[in-house]
Amino acid sequence: MAELTGVPETMLWTLHNRGSEALRPDGFIRDEEAARLYRAIDYDYMRSFGRPDGSHAIRSVMFDEAVADWISAHPGGTVAELGCGLETQFHRIDNGQVRWLCIDVPEAIAVRERFLQPTDRYRFIAKSALDLAWMDQVETPSALFVTAQGLLMYFDEAEVQQLLAAVVERFPGVVLMFDVIPRWFSRKTMMGLWKTKHYRTPAMPWGVNRNEVEPLLRRWCPSLGDVRFLPYRRLRAFPWSVLFPLISKAPGLGNHVPGMVHVVTRRPVDREPD
Repeated sequence: MAELTGVPETMLWTLHNRGSEALRPDGFIRDEEAARLYRAIDYDYMRSFGRPDGSHAIRSVMFDEAVADWISAHPGGTVAELGCGLETQFHRIDNGQVRWLCIDVPEAIAVRERFLQPTDRYRFIAKSALDLAWMDQVETPSALFVTAQGLLMYFDEAEVQQLLAAVVERFPGVVLMFDVIPRWFSRKTMMGLWKTKHYRTPAMPWGVNRNEVEPLLRRWCPSLGDVRFLPYRRLRAFPWSVLFPLISKAPGLGNHVPGMVHVVTRRPVDREPD
């Protein structure tokens, strides 16, 4: 996959953690498609990313639970997956009715199309999430769930604000879920963070601490309803497998952990005629 560099190459990092976890008998995730892709793609995952830690697998599981619950209430709705990379969530939770949009930059979609086939309900859109033209492809605007796994941290704060505000304004009642990193980790990547001696992670300009998430989002989008921060449930690699759950619950320290944000927006209330 020499053609993938920068942020698009991170799709192989997440596949490394998810695919290797899916192949374990005791894995956090059951994902036959991820395992197939992991074995099919000729790439030295260990050289670039080191030992898998399961972090992206548990993230996917937590997204699965939220999206599957929503699909049960909106079986024919639309899920828009921003920055889809090689994520195979559709294959894990498809109910046979949901419409699914996989949105990513052209070089990422070109790789995706080699290994996964779109259908009438499962479409690939070769656009950046910041190109708001993807919104025109949403077939059920009143029943929409927008996800972004491993994406928003690669944008700057102004871009994140513009994207989220545009989604909320265009689709009243939309549900969103995305993951965030704390400020200290963002700073570390901006200074240069080497995952291994062969792989430097792309800069992640947008970091936000746990206690800042809800006030920031409400300032950007006053129409928000419920906003929840969900810390990673578990990790596999020691010592984080032991320390992370404790840190997440610790006063003060818990504000500096990565996690997921689940947002429900309000629909406008029709006024009664005077």
